Amino acid sequence: MQIIARPSPNFNERAGGAVDMLVLHYTGMISREHAMARLCDPKSQASAHYLIDEEGRVYQMLAEERRAWHAGVSCWAGERDVNSCSIGIELVNPGHDLDYRNFPPRQMEALAQLCLKILSRHPIPASRVLGHSDVAPGRKRDPGEKLDWAWLAGQGVGIWPGQTAAPAAAAPDILEVQKCLARFGYDIPQTGIYGTQTRAVITAFQRHFRPGRVDGVADAQGLAILKLLLS
Repeated sequence: MQIIARPSPNFNERAGGAVDMLVLHYTGMISREHAMARLCDPKSQASAHYLIDEEGRVYQMLAEERRAWHAGVSCWAGERDVNSCSIGIELVNPGHDLDYRNFPPRQMEALAQLCLKILSRHPIPASRVLGHSDVAPGRKRDPGEKLDWAWLAGQGVGIWPGQTAAPAAAAPDILEVQKCLARFGYDIPQTGIYGTQTRAVITAFQRHFRPGRVDGVADAQGLAILKLLLS
């Protein structure tokens, strides 16, 4: 895999500790050129370690030891400085607000190869290969339900729930759902109340692990998937 250097000036130093999270994004812009311009513009206050275009070309924008500005206001498993402990990869895709589309095979193959190399260099558990929407639910939707998360897990990058037992028909207790989502890593209130943040987190979970249903509604099947992931 050839990696093309395209340095960005947008970085600072990590706060310390190991890199133990990998966060995937889409660019949400009309072209690779527009995305690169933004990620290299000091005024944007945005950057990532890598960008992969739809042809499968990989651009390195920052060395992995640098702290990229890709996650913004975010949280996972209590960690609120996600930028300091993560590597960020941007995938060229117009996103939900423009022309959201499937990620082409060449792009996915390059993503898998790059991720495997990153995982060989850093102690990143499979459960901490995440989407931007996982760490910033309600604020971000990327890379979203059209990323083939199942295929990626099959290549050794991240996790996928596989088959689940047929759940009970009754709607699950919302407090149980909240507690399970929090155990998995999501930043969610554990109140037993189905509020705005809970709906946002359920939607983020669905985008990653249940792409056939992205409606923010808790149901027994979703809870079964979540419990399988926890096991």
